Amino acid sequence: MSKTTDKKTLTRELTLDDGDAAKPAGSLGIGGNLDPALDQAIQFEHSLTFLQACKLYPAAIGWSAFVSIGVIMLAFDPQLLGNLYAMPQFRKDFGYLYDGDYIISAPWQTGLSMGNPVGQVVGALAAGYPMERFGRKATFGTCVALTAALIFIQFFARSLSVLLVGELLGGLVLGCYAVIAPAYSSEVCPMAIRGILTSYVNLCFVIGQLLGNSVCAGTTKLGDHWAYSIPFALQWLWCLVILPGLFFVPESPWWLVRRGRLEEAEAVLRKLASERVDVRQTLAVIVETDRLEQELEMGSTYWDCFRGVNARRTEISVGVYCTQVLSGIYLINYGTYFFSLAGLDTDQAFQMGIGFLAVGFLGTIISWPLILRYGRRTIYNTGLSVLIVLQLVIGILDCIPGRPTAVIWAESSLMLVWNFFYDISIGPVCFVIISEASATRVRSKSIAVATAAQGALGCLMTIAIPYMINPDQANMQGKLGFFFGGLASLCFVWAFFRVPETKGRTYEELDILFERKVPMRKFAGYVIESDGGEHER
Repeated sequence: MSKTTDKKTLTRELTLDDGDAAKPAGSLGIGGNLDPALDQAIQFEHSLTFLQACKLYPAAIGWSAFVSIGVIMLAFDPQLLGNLYAMPQFRKDFGYLYDGDYIISAPWQTGLSMGNPVGQVVGALAAGYPMERFGRKATFGTCVALTAALIFIQFFARSLSVLLVGELLGGLVLGCYAVIAPAYSSEVCPMAIRGILTSYVNLCFVIGQLLGNSVCAGTTKLGDHWAYSIPFALQWLWCLVILPGLFFVPESPWWLVRRGRLEEAEAVLRKLASERVDVRQTLAVIVETDRLEQELEMGSTYWDCFRGVNARRTEISVGVYCTQVLSGIYLINYGTYFFSLAGLDTDQAFQMGIGFLAVGFLGTIISWPLILRYGRRTIYNTGLSVLIVLQLVIGILDCIPGRPTAVIWAESSLMLVWNFFYDISIGPVCFVIISEASATRVRSKSIAVATAAQGALGCLMTIAIPYMINPDQANMQGKLGFFFGGLASLCFVWAFFRVPETKGRTYEELDILFERKVPMRKFAGYVIESDGGEHER
């Protein structure tokens, strides 16, 4: 196959059955009959069950999970920092005496904790260009190498100012992983397992947070700098795991098609799928979807994310990601510290923090069969409504005069329940939606914009939360439930009208649904016929 052959010719070649005359590939969005081979490939995608897809695409599942390890590093760092505020040795070495105990001042907590959200804003937007220019694989490898180098600053820091530099520089690189992982997962996996593997990104967040809590719980009683130096050093472990595997990571076939490298794209598809899969048909669908998006003028720049029908799709990605922050997820970074301020002793606070994230791990796994059964919209909206109720109940309990011990434990336990429902709903489903709602030509940039918007809100929360919970400031404790419950209620109103059901749709079908401006609540029942017609179920 000649590398100079244009995509239109290649589409015709790839969609031929033996003995057929060449005929141009049709388009679901333009009208006319869909080429039989393309129609067969699309029907194959729709007919695959989850278990069948797992058997046919084991390599795609493995490499998707491998690239998502970067998200574990992204989640480990802020969770580690939040736990250090509750670590006696860290407070003694870096803090000051207040009311008989050492604390880290709210301004320094804010500054140190800004590294991760600032990194999401700058790093996410910066990741969009190299991901499209150099590919997912090269961008991922560069980020891992930079992370390994920047950990040295955190490990050897002996003052808050040096640690601040390490957190800010490290956060710039860590922010890229939040874009790379969901984009890569959505582009190497078939539709039947796409939702699970993109939601796996949320499990990586939970794993990183859980490890951060567990490591700090194990070192908190050390009486020297190793209490916090060991947790910083353990971040190198992930770099050592990833770097050797980078030589074997397949590039995204969608990116290769957009670069006109169809022979390489076909070779990658063969690596990702078993021998029983006709990868030439899969490649034909990718080429046709890319052709349709060019015809619909989807574009490929940041500006294109806000132009035409893409503006609606970017709004959805930004909205579902920002809802995570507005519903209270940034409290997780201060979980152990929050429990200690609520009245639990240090050991109980660390144990509760570990339990807090353990139920999140369980919730994410339970979400997978729910995503397969009920899709995206139902789980997202139902879960968000439960979170609102739980936050408001926590706020009401905190108003009980004297806050007896039973109330303290009740509030802490409800926070565990809240995290379970978060990780069974808007936590994992968010990553599915941002991967499916964006057009393939602007996917990396659309996810980058959503990640940056979430990071910008995260910056505001990082500034506000220490002042809201610190004992020398507002000392709101459980009354934060009123604050986040109110914000989440506004998010629910938006989600009810704007979040679509994307389950069971190929990327070409999603392009058509958005182009035809189908109402969000009708996405699930809208039928597109291969002859160019359509109707509702």
